[in-house]
Amino acid sequence: MKRSYERLLQGNKNWASEKLKQNPNYFKDLAMGQNPECLWIGCSDSRVPANEITGTKSGEIFVHRNIANVVVHTDMNLLSVLYYAVEVLHVKHVIVCGHYGCGGIIAALSNKDNGFSNNWLRNIKEVYDKHSNELEAIADPKERENRLVELNVVEQVMNLAKTKIVQQAWERRELQIHGWVYGMSDGLIKDLHVMHDEITDLSPIFRYEL
Repeated sequence: MKRSYERLLQGNKNWASEKLKQNPNYFKDLAMGQNPECLWIGCSDSRVPANEITGTKSGEIFVHRNIANVVVHTDMNLLSVLYYAVEVLHVKHVIVCGHYGCGGIIAALSNKDNGFSNNWLRNIKEVYDKHSNELEAIADPKERENRLVELNVVEQVMNLAKTKIVQQAWERRELQIHGWVYGMSDGLIKDLHVMHDEITDLSPIFRYEL
């Protein structure tokens, strides 16, 4: 029996062979460069691969993933991805996509010690605290969890709008930010309709003088 990592290597060979059968120039074309129209900021959860759940091909979506799809203003990794996507690739859409049943959300709802992850999960706890009146009025724990998933996406969309990178893009061209949630139980994506495409959507204190 192949070990798990060996199975991955064999799977890669099978996949590459199949792609070449379909199109002998597949990898040559990919090597020419990428021109994605979307940046996807999603959760690291292994069940939520951006290309697969959107039915898109390699090269169509630029992807950043972290636990619970959080946008933190001190996260140099995310900001570097955002800068490259907006300033170099000139994406037209930035999508924050959460998912129901998110382990990060579930952990943030508890008072358990999650070790080093506590530092990251605090960002979600602060979303909960901001919306505590609404969330604590929801009696069913699962419904409360699902609503926090949605509110977390909404807050991360706003966090993107607060970056200089996004605001500079708005000054020069069209860029839209969207908030979505993927459903594990049906495989469908829910649009939360929290799109932002101009600085007037933002509180004045967060607007840069550009």
